[in-house]
Amino acid sequence: MVLEQHNATLYGFKHLEVLAHQIVEGFISGMHKSPFHGFSAEFAEHKLYNAGESTKHIDWKLFAKSDRLYTKRYEEDTNLRCHLIIDQSASMHYPQLTTGEPFYRSKIGFSVMASAILMNLLKKQRDAVGLSIYSDKYDFYAPEKGSDRHHRMLLNQLEGMLEAPKVARSTDSITYLHQIAEKMHRRSLIFLFTDLFQEGDSAKLFQALQHLKHNKHRVVLFHVLHKETESELQLDSKPRKFIDVETGETLQLFAENVQENYKKAVSAHLKDIENACTQYRISYVPVAVENNFDQIMTTYLVERQKFA
Repeated sequence: MVLEQHNATLYGFKHLEVLAHQIVEGFISGMHKSPFHGFSAEFAEHKLYNAGESTKHIDWKLFAKSDRLYTKRYEEDTNLRCHLIIDQSASMHYPQLTTGEPFYRSKIGFSVMASAILMNLLKKQRDAVGLSIYSDKYDFYAPEKGSDRHHRMLLNQLEGMLEAPKVARSTDSITYLHQIAEKMHRRSLIFLFTDLFQEGDSAKLFQALQHLKHNKHRVVLFHVLHKETESELQLDSKPRKFIDVETGETLQLFAENVQENYKKAVSAHLKDIENACTQYRISYVPVAVENNFDQIMTTYLVERQKFA
């Protein structure tokens, strides 16, 4: 269930690439305070040295600064293929934003911004990126490529998701995750953004997620939620009408009367999802739209190291 709110106007999603670049640069400039100290000095040009590799291309100056071994990378190197998947069903457009709120405070806006940030990071590393978008149909697909033209095309597609009018679309993650998996023939790092509002057998959903792991793909599930209302039901004491934006089902109640039991049920549900992901060796990362994007970028860096 999602909370009915007033219509709002999204703003600020023009020049998505510029905003993503600013967020990434701010994150990289602060990396000396993180476990990735030294990685930012020549971020676009280096990778961690792996034992057994030739020492020919080790950057000894960077070693002196960071006390870690990095090898220089060259323009023709492409060590990673990445595919971004975004659920754009109706529930992902929650919450409706008030005038002046940044577009990335809705679940779909957060997912779009996070995807643009990941694309910026991948572009810095000269890696290939693809994109799939689905709801109750397979809305868009682009295979993994690394050209500037391809990046611009994907960014235009992401911006278009924010400009398009909201429609009451249900979610069919099971069908379309299987279809996406069938298109993935070369080993890739896959990032999926969804709120997991999927009716039906949860076991079938995780079978679809497991299908994404075929051909030795590595899958990261970003579980996107509005923490304040969806996870904690923090509302005032007035009676509320809740509407399922995908089915139209309604429910009227006082939130404070059910908040304690609701929070316990949500916590148990999220724990079940986490356990299932662990079982299938899928990286499960719950993300709240109220937070910044540091967790997205840190996850990318960690998963990239694991993927190598």
